[in-house]
Amino acid sequence: MKIIVTSIFVDDQEKALNFYCDTLGFIKKHDVPAGEFRWIALVSPENELGTELILEPNNHPAAKEYQQKLFADGIPVTMFGVEDIQAEYERLLDKGVKFTMKPTSMGNVTVAVFDDTCGNHIQIIQQ
Repeated sequence: MKIIVTSIFVDDQEKALNFYCDTLGFIKKHDVPAGEFRWIALVSPENELGTELILEPNNHPAAKEYQQKLFADGIPVTMFGVEDIQAEYERLLDKGVKFTMKPTSMGNVTVAVFDDTCGNHIQIIQQ
């Protein structure tokens, strides 16, 4: 058994698609109409056959509340691995990304947290 798909709730699918592709650098693998929303799946350019990230609309009241409470408490909804966290931090700062935690060493790892502009905090980690 392996993880093939994971998802995060977003408050605006188009805005999220732009941020995750144009700013973060993910690649759109699927973008299929699904009723009033879309099935949007992204992958890492380093592993196009790897785990897909779904940009899930937060239209359900429970999803919206879950997302808003995590954001208010500063809790990241997911974690992305990076090779060089300082370089990635500086690259994203140059693109206007707002960080809530600068790169911080925590034992054997260094982490940073940013706002994805779509209702989430995202953690990046260098191991």
